[in-house]
Amino acid sequence: MNEWTIGLAAAAAFILFIITNTIRILPEYERGVVFRLGRLRAKDYGPGLFFLIPVVDRMVRVSLRTIVHDVPPQDIITRDNVSVKVNAVVYFRVINPRKAIVEVEDFGYATSQLSQTMLRSVLGQHELDELLSEREKLNTTLQEGLDRDTDPWGIKIAKVEVKHVDLPEEMRRAMARQAEAEREKRAKVIHAEGEKQAAQSLGEAAVIMSSNPVTVQLRYLQTLTEIAGDKNSTIVFPVPVDFLKALMPRG
Repeated sequence: MNEWTIGLAAAAAFILFIITNTIRILPEYERGVVFRLGRLRAKDYGPGLFFLIPVVDRMVRVSLRTIVHDVPPQDIITRDNVSVKVNAVVYFRVINPRKAIVEVEDFGYATSQLSQTMLRSVLGQHELDELLSEREKLNTTLQEGLDRDTDPWGIKIAKVEVKHVDLPEEMRRAMARQAEAEREKRAKVIHAEGEKQAAQSLGEAAVIMSSNPVTVQLRYLQTLTEIAGDKNSTIVFPVPVDFLKALMPRG
């Protein structure tokens, strides 16, 4: 009885082992790369239900979802000899599972190391002002370079974004002084432009008044009205003789 029970348990364990290693189910976002006796199979397995030969077949799961990799801060010396720390984020995914397994040992680690190297080499060719003002252009350059180098691995670089540029403290102070000087320059230019326009307007008004004496007299009366509007008890206002002559009837 005991031997029969042991045999039954062994048979059940063997059947369970066969079923476990034969029937495989993969979700929609995964594919299986299968090696049969060490040789790569000609097709990818999944998604859904499929069967493998126990012991003979070995399967490696590969996710097809987009992977978000955070590139750690890298020390970079720009073309104008400024030392900065720059970090970025890389979005990539596997488009050819067999290449991702066969062509490179660890495609995630390889992509990470390549991203760090590419970040230093590309950004080091630009000046600091370009790093701060031309982010979109640099992101495109990084994405195209990484995508070209990872294509033999079956990896597609979807997007690269430079997250942060950490400047030295003395460089921050210098940029703050530069920005303040630029604001003062713009303020002086605007003030000078206003003075120029005011001078032009006064010159045009003087030309008009000199051609017609009546306009001078009207302006004189307007000024008198404005002064009288203030709360003054006594007003001393000089009256030109030419103004009186204009108001007197002609004999």
